[in-house]
Amino acid sequence: MSKLFWDALVPWLRLNGSGARQFLQGQTSADLNALNTGEILQTCWLTATGRLRAVLELRLDAEGADVIVLAGEASAVHAGFDQVIFPADRVRLQPLAQLRRLQWLEPKAAAVWCDPDAALPEPWASGEPASASALEHWRLQSGFPPGPGELNGDTNPLELGLIAQVSTEKGCYLGQETMAKLIGQAGVKQQLRCWSCSSALSPTAKLTLDGKRAGVITSALERDGTWVGLALVRRQCLASPTLDGPNGEQLQISRPEAFQDPET
Repeated sequence: MSKLFWDALVPWLRLNGSGARQFLQGQTSADLNALNTGEILQTCWLTATGRLRAVLELRLDAEGADVIVLAGEASAVHAGFDQVIFPADRVRLQPLAQLRRLQWLEPKAAAVWCDPDAALPEPWASGEPASASALEHWRLQSGFPPGPGELNGDTNPLELGLIAQVSTEKGCYLGQETMAKLIGQAGVKQQLRCWSCSSALSPTAKLTLDGKRAGVITSALERDGTWVGLALVRRQCLASPTLDGPNGEQLQISRPEAFQDPET
């Protein structure tokens, strides 16, 4: 059986100018100071209060930077960047376009970017593009990238296990003060978890433990007769291996493969 890979056309923002690194350093959560030309780095775009608005991948070059939007609203990222670019930033933002992104469906697989019209490079040509269902099943198992139910305007990167995309040392970026408080105090009120159940359940369904509020389903998919998905589970309930659905359904709860805590 051929190896499966994620093959997608993704929104692409191009920043031209010598100030691209410094501009993105102040607008996103990862530390770009040590990023080498040509390397791809994942980062988050946050609100001033630390809410997650988008998950991005960045690549710097001698003339500027490329930014692709893995999760979130690309037009909002473009508009948000455009609003805060000033002449002193030495950056010019180009119109939204698309790049092709390839990634094997396996843990910690690196992404490859290429031209949308180019032929598949080796060894991708010997693999098999994942179907929409297979890709969504993989996303639900890994917990990444967040979908609309997880990236809902209220969650922060630590709740979604995205500490690897957040610098714990750099300062002066959008949302930094809230991130520093949450990391220092481990103060998240909920975390992302995988669930499975023999009964059909839908996003927004409420979960309980011993009759008390425990969380909410954010994504759901039927796969081989079983329902699986993601849920945001309250901190007090994270140790429980099972939770109850709205009509008494029993859900098996597990940690997403890609989830990382601040201490890890």
